[in-house]
Amino acid sequence: MPNYPVEAIRTVALVGHGDGGKTTLAEALLFKSGAIGAQGSLERGDTVCDFDPLEREYRHSLSSALAHFQHGGAEIRLIDTPGFHDFVGQALAALSAVETALVVVNAQNGIELSTRRMMDWAAERNLCRMIVVNKIDAERVDLPGLVAQLREAFGKEVLPINLPADGARRVVDCFFNPAGEADFSSVADAHQALIDQVVEVDEALMARYLEQGEVTPEELHAPLERALREGHLIPLCFVSARTGAGVPELLDVLARLAPNPAEGNPPLFYKKGDGDAALAFRSVPDPARHVLAHVFKVVIDPFVGKLGIFRVHQGTVTRDSLLFVGDGKKPFKVGHLLKLQGKRYDEVDALIPGDFGAVAKVDEIEFDAVLHDSHDEDHIFLKPLAFPTPMQGLAIEAKRHGDEQRIAEVLHRLPAEDPCVRVEQHAVTHETVLRGMGELHLRYLLDRMAGSYKLEVSTRPPRVPYRETITQPAAGHNRHKKQTGGAGQFGEVFLRIEPQQRGAGFAFVDEVKGGVIPGQFIASVEKGVRSVLAAGPVAGCPVEDIKVTVYDGKSHSVDSKDVAFQAAGRKAMLEAMRAANPIVLEPVVAIEITAPEMKLGDLTADLTGRRGQVTGTETLSQSMVLIRGQVPLAELEGYAGRLKSITAGQGAYALVLSHYDAVPQDVQQRLSAGYKVEQEED
Repeated sequence: MPNYPVEAIRTVALVGHGDGGKTTLAEALLFKSGAIGAQGSLERGDTVCDFDPLEREYRHSLSSALAHFQHGGAEIRLIDTPGFHDFVGQALAALSAVETALVVVNAQNGIELSTRRMMDWAAERNLCRMIVVNKIDAERVDLPGLVAQLREAFGKEVLPINLPADGARRVVDCFFNPAGEADFSSVADAHQALIDQVVEVDEALMARYLEQGEVTPEELHAPLERALREGHLIPLCFVSARTGAGVPELLDVLARLAPNPAEGNPPLFYKKGDGDAALAFRSVPDPARHVLAHVFKVVIDPFVGKLGIFRVHQGTVTRDSLLFVGDGKKPFKVGHLLKLQGKRYDEVDALIPGDFGAVAKVDEIEFDAVLHDSHDEDHIFLKPLAFPTPMQGLAIEAKRHGDEQRIAEVLHRLPAEDPCVRVEQHAVTHETVLRGMGELHLRYLLDRMAGSYKLEVSTRPPRVPYRETITQPAAGHNRHKKQTGGAGQFGEVFLRIEPQQRGAGFAFVDEVKGGVIPGQFIASVEKGVRSVLAAGPVAGCPVEDIKVTVYDGKSHSVDSKDVAFQAAGRKAMLEAMRAANPIVLEPVVAIEITAPEMKLGDLTADLTGRRGQVTGTETLSQSMVLIRGQVPLAELEGYAGRLKSITAGQGAYALVLSHYDAVPQDVQQRLSAGYKVEQEED
């Protein structure tokens, strides 16, 4: 068993916008706590948390990394997460594993898009939140102004728990320390504001405070934890990870004030009931209970195999434990129980609630799985995280002949590691499309395929999945007759076609009377008709929203057979299609854009220029606006880059298919001309 109690554990995730200095801060915390002998740097590529070769090349985090250290009797478990929006899935997944989110803000850049998002997402998960202002020693930094902005954006609950002093060369505590000198504001005023804010959650303590005029730090501990749990207090800390200013004070805050697993809001598990019913289930951080652990990260290494990284919420996981994965009926044995320190794997005997751990080479483990040691916990799952939908896509194919199977295997692994990666197989365009959160995300995935798996692929923008339909009724007829000696072929078909409502699909109706087409050949006619639906006459796109009625025909007692009626049905259908004024349909998507309100005009004008229309706007908090609209999918090529340019990286968007609509005449002519060229080349 570990030589520390559950109450000694603190779990925190460093989150926030890119370039905030989270990895450097993690390195400083490890160094100041004595967990490492020297502080690494991004420039040298020797930090504990950015150990992947691609992270060293890019010089920023691409995946979440785990570390642990001790300070002041506390066992601190830390997750360093990427800050760029392209890798947001890794940061969101980390929120399910911790009690406290440390939202890191770059003092030079102030409040950025991911700052707002992480504050909101952490609040949705009922996490305790702290804001850490980093780079306080940088030039042209307005720290008083930044504090005012943070309080305006996130509420009066944001209060400094320490303040810079001596020109940001050190930081002075304001919670336990009632007086002192600071670069701005007043330590005494900050101390008073903290006490006033904390005692508000405890009526008895507040009454005693008003009567006596003071309370002891010991009396404040329980109400402080409650204030953190309820979001009634969001402590604000100041550090310079580069110089180390404020790092010892941040370590003290984590050790003395951050909640342990018994003090934070417990994660919300659900237990599946009958039908869609699910009952809330609270885990208890008791080492003596049945095991409940949640897999919040999966790593698939070409050499090590699959690594399932989990947080223990209840019970004790030991080496040789037998654990079930989700609803699985057969347990696996924990052969090697691992604790992670960056890229280093250390074997341990046991893990208790609050600990992070890992097991290797268990194929059944998947991201978001619940591990447990009793069938009493079957059908339990953690409240799902709402991950953004990956919109940026690339069609990929093997460069080398014979690599097709390897591509399928690698593409199966990438989504298993990152919840914001999606692989789509498009039957219409016959493409394999890899989707991610942005250009940087896709570039990383391709570099990973090339570096880790030695797999080279060709890429191109995905084709737009156009469709075709008809706009008026028409009739078709064909007599298929073939006589070359011996048994011949004969089949004659009369049919009508008519358009249906958008989304109605395909309908085939048999109105043949008197058996002029024998019943066994009706299916052959339908098969011939359906073969035309695969490639329409205008641009070779699938045909939809059409009704076909077969009403007459002829057969021959000897020469009629399946192949004859297939051919007759196909040719009659082609004749009818050409006469029914066929058109090309394009997918129209509903788009939601979140961006700074000042960019509303630019974004609506850009959408209009893409043949789109704005259907509504909504003002969000913190001067952000939500724009709803509809736009043809074909017009959104390169939109991610355009949005980034307009909003200076502060915008995001999501798409969902709305409907199909007719393309403009010039687009149809272009698509038709391209299809004719393809047919001639074939």
